[in-house]
Amino acid sequence: MASAPTVRVDTVVLIHGLWMTPRSWEHWVDRYAALGFKVLAPAWPGMEAEVAALRADPTPIAEQRIADMVDHYAAIIRDQPRPPIIMGHSFGGLVTQLLISRGLGAAGVAMHPAPVKGVLKLPLSTLRSGFSILRSPANRHRAVPFPPDDFAYAFGNTLSREDSDAAWERYAVPGAGHVFFEGAFANLDPNSATKADTHRDGRAPLLITTGTEDHVVPPTLARSAAGLYRPSRAVTAYHEFPGRSHFVGGEPGWEQEADYALEWAVEAANEFSPTVVSEAPGR
Repeated sequence: MASAPTVRVDTVVLIHGLWMTPRSWEHWVDRYAALGFKVLAPAWPGMEAEVAALRADPTPIAEQRIADMVDHYAAIIRDQPRPPIIMGHSFGGLVTQLLISRGLGAAGVAMHPAPVKGVLKLPLSTLRSGFSILRSPANRHRAVPFPPDDFAYAFGNTLSREDSDAAWERYAVPGAGHVFFEGAFANLDPNSATKADTHRDGRAPLLITTGTEDHVVPPTLARSAAGLYRPSRAVTAYHEFPGRSHFVGGEPGWEQEADYALEWAVEAANEFSPTVVSEAPGR
């Protein structure tokens, strides 16, 4: 199991992705809290309601914008007494990269992340995963339903259909059309909210991960995203998990990813993070 918190790194902020809510982190929250970490899993702004309520009234989902999400989490992170580890999944992984780009956090882990601006080609499986949103330009302004069949392809492809449907029932909410369009067409927008400073040297360490069976963020996409950081002298790492899908929150064996992410982040923060080593001794 992963390491206990150090004096300087004792908080983890978890950022959920598209089609999900903070409930998707329920197992990770318990695991990290049992080690003594303070664990925060805030919702996207306005999405604090439970899954059933967001399905019944998805208005808060339709209102999501990437810039607002980044500002929302930046305020939470700045409010912590020490720089936290930031972990995000899918579009939460994109937000993680944007926060690290701003100089926030002790370390960042972008798990199976939606790409920042600069990744030029989206794989067919990624487009297939978001087809329910991309199929109509009008969906840019909507919360788009995410039926069990789509969930089974995007999240449940390593599960039995029975287990996939059970996971859909517990976790899935409609997708934020505007957010997905912002990500999919970032390279056509000179002012895209997904643009990160991938050349920045004085940032916290960043780990990018994915799974070999991930349909939403397959290895080709995650490797391309990691490659954007080559000009930076800051620590950037990449890791693939064999046999893993996009469902990091609840796929059997999720503990492997949770422990790897935390152990890497704690070690990298203590050894390489400018936001940690600059703290006064004993703080």
